[in-house]
Amino acid sequence: MEKNNPSDNGGSQVKGSVSVRGFRLGFSLLLKSVWSILNITDNAQPEDTIKGIERDIDFRGFNVWILILAIFIASIGLNVNSTAVIIGAMLISPLMGPIMGLGLSVGISDWSMLKRSLRSLAIAVSVSLLTSSLYFAITPLSDAQSELLARTSPNLLDVFIAFFGGLAGILAGSRKEKNNVVPGVAIATALMPPLCTAGYGIGTGQWHFAIGAFYLFLINSIFISISTFMVVRLLRFPAKEIADVKKQKRLRGYISLFAVLTMVPAGWVFYNTVSESLFNRRVDAFVNEIVSYDGTEIVKKYLTQSDSLTVLNLVMLGERVPDEIANEWRSKIKLYELGNTKLRIVQSGAEDLEEEGTASKLLDFYTKAQQDMLTKEQKISLLEAEIQILKGRQLDFNKLSREVEINYPELITFNFAYNLHTDFISTDTIPFLLLEWNPETTKKTQLIRQEALTAWMKEKLNLDTVVVLPWKGRTN
Repeated sequence: MEKNNPSDNGGSQVKGSVSVRGFRLGFSLLLKSVWSILNITDNAQPEDTIKGIERDIDFRGFNVWILILAIFIASIGLNVNSTAVIIGAMLISPLMGPIMGLGLSVGISDWSMLKRSLRSLAIAVSVSLLTSSLYFAITPLSDAQSELLARTSPNLLDVFIAFFGGLAGILAGSRKEKNNVVPGVAIATALMPPLCTAGYGIGTGQWHFAIGAFYLFLINSIFISISTFMVVRLLRFPAKEIADVKKQKRLRGYISLFAVLTMVPAGWVFYNTVSESLFNRRVDAFVNEIVSYDGTEIVKKYLTQSDSLTVLNLVMLGERVPDEIANEWRSKIKLYELGNTKLRIVQSGAEDLEEEGTASKLLDFYTKAQQDMLTKEQKISLLEAEIQILKGRQLDFNKLSREVEINYPELITFNFAYNLHTDFISTDTIPFLLLEWNPETTKKTQLIRQEALTAWMKEKLNLDTVVVLPWKGRTN
């Protein structure tokens, strides 16, 4: 019977202990390496950062005029739908100063800076709304372009853009070495265009535009300030005043509550946007995979809402879809999780059409286009036929006359032409032959040779009829 060797167990324990220590040491070194890469405290310049942000907070004189000019530029860019002009306006806009000042002042407990930032932001917003409203009230170009419409329905993604943009901005601003991050943040977070869009809504009396755009500006401002506050506290910027623990907790609670309340509408819009996108994908899948019938084509697809019912309207042209096929399509619509959705097929002659006028115009346009195409095709066919006839009538008269001379030496002159002929009922083109025979040739021989020549000409030129005219002698 074998016995365990105590010395072997001790060696195993020692080896296990060494391997654990080695693993811990390696993991510790890995963490240190990762921290050295991700560490944001190195080269941070809290004092310089505070001075730089504080310098850009106040709005007076120079800054106000720069803001007014930037607002005019951005408004024109939105008006003419120019992305480049809008980006240029965002780069020269001084709006970032008081917004970052809000986050910095809360982070370092500088309440006088907080008041200055709020006052400056109120001035900047007022000047921006007044300038943009004035511009859009007097400009003759009042149509809402895509760049403007893009700022009227913010969602949760705009919250993340503002938050991450603010993080990038304060991190870059806290470095000793300055770079182009802050201008990039100004472009990404887009503070200027929402204010101009809000001014458009005020200037044109479209208040839903003004509310949506100003809400986007509010999102950007709040979450840039929050990200600035977080980085300031993380980098341990020196506090201006002795921290009051209770006051700080209360302030953090207010900030958190305000952030959540701001995010709720954006989250709801984002949810609806995603839901609508997924629904439209399922609709497209249903149409592409199920709706198919030879001889028909879907020329328009649109959704209509009425209470809790969604109607999928398909305008189809071509062969009429039988009712049994349409009912089979309707039975499969539930397989695509489209909820309470009804399929309506719009075809030529349908009377139950919502937007009947639009569909009728579309059908009439299609029918007229088809008729025009047929008419053009018929004309082309006739022209091609005439061209073929003309090509068939083209001949090398010199070659033809040499062949006639060789085969019919009795001829003195040979004349051939296509002449227009009419009986005043119809008009036709008839080929004519005019022959002059040698006087020594007998009448009988002339007749035989003429018949042979006529038959040869019909075969040679693919003619149905050839009229031979008598020779009347030469004319002087």
